[in-house]
Amino acid sequence: MVSKLHYITQEISGKPHWQLAKEACKAGINWVQLRVKGKDNKEWKYIAQKTQEVCVRFDAKLIINDNVALAHDILADGVHLGKTDMKPGKARSILGENFIIGGTANNFDDILFLQSEGVDYIGLGPFRYTDTKKNLSLILGIEGYKKIIEKCRKENIVIPIIAIGGIKLEDVVGLISTGVYGVAVASAINLSNNIGLSIKDFFIRLK
Repeated sequence: MVSKLHYITQEISGKPHWQLAKEACKAGINWVQLRVKGKDNKEWKYIAQKTQEVCVRFDAKLIINDNVALAHDILADGVHLGKTDMKPGKARSILGENFIIGGTANNFDDILFLQSEGVDYIGLGPFRYTDTKKNLSLILGIEGYKKIIEKCRKENIVIPIIAIGGIKLEDVVGLISTGVYGVAVASAINLSNNIGLSIKDFFIRLK
């Protein structure tokens, strides 16, 4: 089952990805997306394995961002693919039916494509500007989500859609009211003075 709160790691000085994941999982996170940028394959794999140890310990899903080969190599739970990454259908042929495959969308046409490729969930965004991602697509805002979700309903598209992109705690209720399934969060949790409390507050808003 796809979680309603997707926790995304990021580069923070003095806190490796697996430490952030550990703090998040202690607070109840059961879905960790490992987002690693600018590392060679050896270091990326080391980070992934250390993070995987945490996820196994806390019975959380580990989703590898972008890297199908690494997800396959360490037998992660899944992979999240951006619009310029490997196509989900090809990833499925490599990873098999038991892997979770998510894809990034910015508009309704992207959603139609990802549905045709057989993804398990869709990360739709960005909600607002975020400096955790380069080359942002068109900012959607609440109205953008409303329009896209309404089109999905008319076309009977039932794939879980996760809002992503600079989401803060105070955004959650409004986003869920548009009909999205859940939210993906990085900075609002990772840069919090109290990661555990922030996560609990997100879960409360998502109920």
